[in-house]
Amino acid sequence: MGKVVLITGASSGFGKATAEMLAERGHTVYGLARRTMEHEKIHYLTADVCDRAAIDGRVAEIIAREAHIDVLINNAGMGIGGALELATAEEIACQMNTNFMGCVNLCQAVLPHMRKQGHGRIVNISSIGGVMGLPYQGFYSASKFAIEGFSEALSAEVKRFGISVSMVEPGDFATNFTASRRNSEATLKDAAYGPVFSQSLQLIEKEEKGGLRPEKMAQRVAHIVECRKPRLRYVVANLEQKLSVAIKRIVPGNMFVDILRGYYKS
Repeated sequence: MGKVVLITGASSGFGKATAEMLAERGHTVYGLARRTMEHEKIHYLTADVCDRAAIDGRVAEIIAREAHIDVLINNAGMGIGGALELATAEEIACQMNTNFMGCVNLCQAVLPHMRKQGHGRIVNISSIGGVMGLPYQGFYSASKFAIEGFSEALSAEVKRFGISVSMVEPGDFATNFTASRRNSEATLKDAAYGPVFSQSLQLIEKEEKGGLRPEKMAQRVAHIVECRKPRLRYVVANLEQKLSVAIKRIVPGNMFVDILRGYYKS
């Protein structure tokens, strides 16, 4: 039986691929995007995840049409590259508000309806950058670490209402995320950080452009939507990146930081 699914960041990348796959599999899909979109099988709604009033309005629209929301997929996100020391207040706020507070806004808007109906499923898109602090992507990692802690706590709080929470931690994927990344001008121009940041950025972009296809992620999210008992955490990445997540869990902290420094030549 098809479910009513709300997914954010549905205009491109993971979000678009996932929305299309779920619609093809018979689910009723509502996709939130900041720009106007049209699709014969997806109900697109315009909203910015940072605008709580707009989010509340869109959720109310879906409830009015469908009477319930079975699945929320928090996918909207963006990246800002640069040295932590040189990040501006505006860059930090933009990164944290979009990636973390956007997730919080949607959860808080949808949860009262899920509690009332006695069931629901929340899927929060994190990152392997949410289990390790990536050099020159520090506030991106911070936003994803925040999603990890939030999701674990939320899972413990809402399970008794019949609501499950899962996180998906993708590695490198070939999406428009690379092209849309904002890079710190202050870092690029800085004598101490600039050359190393530029070198690290070349490696980051090369790996992203050669990464997995978004459909791989969509398949995993579709499985979580449709399976009977989803897990709390899923890693979706190539073998090397899966191994890096496993290594992070077993080696001393200083040693892992040295591994990261060597890999990113920082």
